[in-house]
Amino acid sequence: MQVRIIGCTVAVLSLTACNTVTRGVEETVTISATPASARIWTSLGHDCPRSPCVVKVSRKTELTAYPAAKGFRSGSLLVKSTLTDKAAPGVLGNAVLPGGSLGLVLDAANGAMLDHTPNPAHIDLVPLRSARAR
Repeated sequence: MQVRIIGCTVAVLSLTACNTVTRGVEETVTISATPASARIWTSLGHDCPRSPCVVKVSRKTELTAYPAAKGFRSGSLLVKSTLTDKAAPGVLGNAVLPGGSLGLVLDAANGAMLDHTPNPAHIDLVPLRSARAR
């Protein structure tokens, strides 16, 4: 009976240290543009009629955001997946707890240790008059 309780406790503790459980494999990315009337779409097929655009994306997937508004030059911005310090607690937990190496491999494979940068992302569109004057 005691062995079973200890085994369950170790299993639960190792799961709580795993970034896959604590952070998930998807992240909400917010993309805004000036002017706020700009339509924003992404390379992943998301489409928002105006700014801001809030999308849920796999942590390991990069995307490009494209805003456009009448009277403004279109723009684009690459939102990358990068390893940041926000995942450190889960990585440390994986290193310390028994069975953590499995969690570390799982986190690396599914992107749970990654974050999108910039997030939130912002793009200032240039008015057409200013673009012609240059």
